[in-house]
Amino acid sequence: MAPSTPTKPSILAREDVARSNLFAIERLELRFSNGAERTFERLKGRGRPAVMIVAMPDPEHVLLIREYAAGFDEYALTLPKGLVDPGEDIITAGNRELMEECGMGARRIEPLVELSLAPNYMNHRMQVLLATDLYEKRLPGDEPEPLLVETHAIESLPALLAREDFHEARAIAALYIARDTLRAERDSESWW
Repeated sequence: MAPSTPTKPSILAREDVARSNLFAIERLELRFSNGAERTFERLKGRGRPAVMIVAMPDPEHVLLIREYAAGFDEYALTLPKGLVDPGEDIITAGNRELMEECGMGARRIEPLVELSLAPNYMNHRMQVLLATDLYEKRLPGDEPEPLLVETHAIESLPALLAREDFHEARAIAALYIARDTLRAERDSESWW
């Protein structure tokens, strides 16, 4: 017997308690179906979707970027990513971000998975895209400095995880999902 779906709590009150250029902190007063009442706070994004791109210059390698991560005050190795601009779909946004951050465009981009980060505290979702059949094309971006682009074997994920500069959970999940998807496609002989 499948478990029943719980009833969502009622929102008794909501209030923005802080705001910045990127986020608002919202306080929610909630009543659960069993009568328990709690106060939750969450980060609200600006409502724009975001994309993260697993870009493969060839069937065995992926492009990673090294960029400054202000949250840690250090440079981190990650996947290219960014917000979807008004009027863009996720495919167009993914290709634009790839051109801005890696100097490459993709003739083929397909949605891979949607990921969230800390869903108890944030309403942010990231659309992960798989980009193949790459070509050179650079667009100016909004980064404060040029990003360093590195090429890594997608099968070397354990070695990447051993590095101190590769730790973003969404990028790690995206690479494992991409690797497993590509393996399954190779096994079915419908790949590349």
